[in-house]
Amino acid sequence: MPAHIKIIHAHEFIKVTPDGQLDIVESKKLLLEIALFAGPVNDHEIVLDTRKMHSVLTKTELWYLAKELSKFHNRFNHKIAVICPVERFDYAGFFSICSGNNGFRIKAFTSLGEAMEWFIEEPTLSEQLKLISKELPQL
Repeated sequence: MPAHIKIIHAHEFIKVTPDGQLDIVESKKLLLEIALFAGPVNDHEIVLDTRKMHSVLTKTELWYLAKELSKFHNRFNHKIAVICPVERFDYAGFFSICSGNNGFRIKAFTSLGEAMEWFIEEPTLSEQLKLISKELPQL
């Protein structure tokens, strides 16, 4: 079971311009702060809560955020749950797939309860191997 859970709301890691476009410069800064918080010695599982987000990011913007997040994948040793409303589940799932392809243990959910159940599950063999490979020196 996770020792600690940190809930991060959308406004803490996604910034948009007044016309609703992704402000990538500010969002990158916020992602860096989250990565520093979630450092490898930190024992927090992370919930990215997007349920109250007013803007809807395009799949291109979500891919770009996942790409930026991938720069910090060695800092995240724990699971990341993305919580979203049902009507945006496809977008959260897309972001999770993009991030997962970059080495994260990340999954989309429509409720916090589902995410909590996932957090307490034992890691699969595949997940255990990914964790071990993060700890090995890069050649």
